[in-house]
Amino acid sequence: MKFSEQVKYARMKLLLTQEALAKELGVSYATICRWEKDNREPQIVSQGKFYAFCESKGITFEEQIEK
Repeated sequence: MKFSEQVKYARMKLLLTQEALAKELGVSYATICRWEKDNREPQIVSQGKFYAFCESKGITFEEQIEK
């Protein structure tokens, strides 16, 4: 699963808007939009924050890899 798909999956699972997810991660709305459109890969620090946030909410991506 590409990072862009992971971002969208997590956001939909948590019922968050792009703006709400951006606020949770401390990034801009435009950053979330770019990530979802696969226009830009995140910096390592931001990617780490995203995965830590998902883990804290009980979201894993292993189950999505098989789909």
